Amino acid sequence: MRGTGLTVLVAARDEEAWIGRTVTALRRAFPAADVVVADDGSRDRTAAAAAGAGARVLSFPRRGKGQALTLAELECRPGPLLLCDADLVGDLRPLVTAGADLTVARFARHTGGGLGVAKSVARVLIGLRGGRRVAEPLSGQRALSARAREAVFPVAAGFGVETRMTIDALRAGLDVQEVELDLEHRTTGRDIAGFVHRGRQLRDLLLATLAPQARSFRGLRLPLVGATVGIAVPSVAPVAAVGLADDLWSGPERGFRAHLAAGRTTGTLKLVAIPLWALWRTRSFSGAVLVALSANVVNQLDTRPGRALKAYLIGSAALSGRPWRAVAVAVLLAPYDLREMTMLGDAGSNALGAVLGLESVRRLTGLRRASALGMLAVLTLVGERRSLGELIETTPGLRALDSLGRYP
Repeated sequence: MRGTGLTVLVAARDEEAWIGRTVTALRRAFPAADVVVADDGSRDRTAAAAAGAGARVLSFPRRGKGQALTLAELECRPGPLLLCDADLVGDLRPLVTAGADLTVARFARHTGGGLGVAKSVARVLIGLRGGRRVAEPLSGQRALSARAREAVFPVAAGFGVETRMTIDALRAGLDVQEVELDLEHRTTGRDIAGFVHRGRQLRDLLLATLAPQARSFRGLRLPLVGATVGIAVPSVAPVAAVGLADDLWSGPERGFRAHLAAGRTTGTLKLVAIPLWALWRTRSFSGAVLVALSANVVNQLDTRPGRALKAYLIGSAALSGRPWRAVAVAVLLAPYDLREMTMLGDAGSNALGAVLGLESVRRLTGLRRASALGMLAVLTLVGERRSLGELIETTPGLRALDSLGRYP
């Protein structure tokens, strides 16, 4: 186990021209610190330049700034943390000596930049959710005490990391300060590239602060976007709603038996509510069972990025690609799910399963419906006794399909 002490953590993507100078300056300012660069899928020589300047480099597939920081933080020694942008020029020592739990650098001089929309929105969101007005909500230069580090990590995904970090620190009752420093960094201009970047920044901070959050199998904190299925396909909105309740308030229970043994859980709510809703919707006992089992099976598959969406799209293709609105949502969400930028959650996976179930009820009768029920019952039993994910990962053809498009 490495000892405690200050760690300087720098998230970088395609910063070959800047990262060497930044790391050199940081090592000079903090000679006893461990300088770590989280390389977020750079396409240039960022990693080599950082290592050449003396940093410890951790390279990840491109997922986003927050994801890179979260994964890198897991590899850092315990103790206080200093976060820094890869293109920074200036002295950050006053952040470390300020004594607050979270100290944020406020730039004394501002050059370039956009119209201030993202920054204004971030200020409003911090005020609404954190109860305090801040001057610099988007600064990536932040010193965290060990207590603050524990409270805010894993951090929010993408460029929403700073805004959500401030909110989390304030809601945890930590001492949050801003310190004005004479710093510079590369600014995005008022061109197409600059406005695209700020658009992504605005999207990420809205998702980080307004969307429900959950932890992935990797430990990343990601926004849950599956409720959009219920918005796009109102017929399954009740299923998305009970799934969202499970996302927000679920306990450690997994599987039918665990939920039934625990009694009043959000999982038990789903076990009761989805079949009753399906019975009302289909006016058929076999139809209700088909919808409920379909919703459960797709939900059981949502344990790795893209898995549930692939299952839905395959099932939808077998049903002639209907309904098209759910297919469109699945196609739009797939790249973000596969790259671990968002998660479906129970709201999305249960709703997509219910969509398949309803379409199957409409199309399948007699022996074909009985066959579908039997297949879903077997998959449900396998998921209860073993794991559908384990079955997929130990079957070569299914494993290859499952990993298609997913980052390692």
